[in-house]
Amino acid sequence: MDLVTPGIGMIFWSTLFFLVLLFILGKFAWPAILTAVKARNESIRFALDAANKAKEEMAQLKADNEKILAEAKAERDALFKEAKQVKDKMIADAKEKAAEEANKLVQSAREAIRTEKAAALNEMKEQMTTLSVDIAEKILRVKLGESKAQKKLVDKLINEADLN
Repeated sequence: MDLVTPGIGMIFWSTLFFLVLLFILGKFAWPAILTAVKARNESIRFALDAANKAKEEMAQLKADNEKILAEAKAERDALFKEAKQVKDKMIADAKEKAAEEANKLVQSAREAIRTEKAAALNEMKEQMTTLSVDIAEKILRVKLGESKAQKKLVDKLINEADLN
């Protein structure tokens, strides 16, 4: 049982070595260890602060990006709307111009038709007049071949002229 129960000398020397070791560690090692632990804590705290700042900056950048994206979408929509309005205006102007041109062409055609109609009527009147004179001349030549008939017609025309 000697092995299980230590002797008093062994307890004394073990305690003395422990206290000396504790004194040496307390004098030299603990301050260095505590300084290293403190420095490590500070670097961890600094890293966490930097990570939090980076996280906040990322959130801010994300918000800025979303804002820029929303502005770009709004600008794109405005450009599309403006382009559609310009297109609609151009189509309306083209339709209006085409209608004006069509009206001018119709009016010009009507004027040409009126002019041609008037010319045709005048020509027809001239031809009818010429034809009527030719027919009348032929009839008078046949009827008035005798001088008695001519004298009688002249007297009749003079009497009618006085009456009117």
